[in-house]
Amino acid sequence: MLIYLFLLFTIVPLVELSILVWIGGRTEWWVPILMVIGTGILGATLARWQGWQVLRRIREDAAAGRVPADALIDGFLILLAGILLVTPGVLTDVMGVALLIPPVRAGVKRVAAAWIKRNIEVRVGRAGAACWSNVGGGAPPRRDEIINARVIGTHVEDAEP
Repeated sequence: MLIYLFLLFTIVPLVELSILVWIGGRTEWWVPILMVIGTGILGATLARWQGWQVLRRIREDAAAGRVPADALIDGFLILLAGILLVTPGVLTDVMGVALLIPPVRAGVKRVAAAWIKRNIEVRVGRAGAACWSNVGGGAPPRRDEIINARVIGTHVEDAEP
């Protein structure tokens, strides 16, 4: 895990900076600056717009009594796309734009759902109204659904005994 964080926070920014300097050397100095600002604004706008659509789907699923798992994964991927687009760099912008394209996001969503099924175990149970008393009158409280999840198949390198 530590090596992945090292790559993420050192190598990726160095590669991004190198690409921006290369673009600036081949064009005018302001082109990479304009690219970073433009993709940041465009990315934030697109992510916000698609995020509102996903939020609407989550509400519709919840109102219909369905678990909005598909919409939640979409929402996470759109959030990730927004973060990538706001982060300065060409590679992160390409990955962010790709996640905002619905067919590409659907492919990534299938991979993410398969990973979730492999690594996360979910148990669903019901909580009753055992402690409810009809002192104030009215209907008993709604029976809520309790979800108990546990992560399986993880590898922890830096765990202390």
